Amino acid sequence: MNKIQILKALSDNTRMNILTLLLKYNYCVRALAQKLQLSEASISQHLKILREAGLIEGEKRGYFMHYDVNRSALKHLAQEIDDLSTITKEDCTPNKEIDCPTLETKQCSKKGQCSDEVKLFCHGKASDK
Repeated sequence: MNKIQILKALSDNTRMNILTLLLKYNYCVRALAQKLQLSEASISQHLKILREAGLIEGEKRGYFMHYDVNRSALKHLAQEIDDLSTITKEDCTPNKEIDCPTLETKQCSKKGQCSDEVKLFCHGKASDK
């Protein structure tokens, strides 16, 4: 799963509408075009992007291809986003050589310790007093 490709596919409002419809029912291109009042060619292009991202799968029924959502891909993406939300900030222990931006290095005192103002600006946390 390429999460960047999936997020790009989901970033379009029309594709989100298509995905929402497909979560409720399996539709063919013609039915989606009628529901969304778009051309079949436009729907086909959006479906191609969703299919390449691994978000939908097609099943041939007679002359028509009906599409369904790959729910496991959505669940996997949701889990990765949830995992991102659990990342915790680390305490600021700046290393003068590594952590301080070039312009701020002058404001760091010896032994790699930055002033509270620089810590707050550069590292996101002032030291505890």
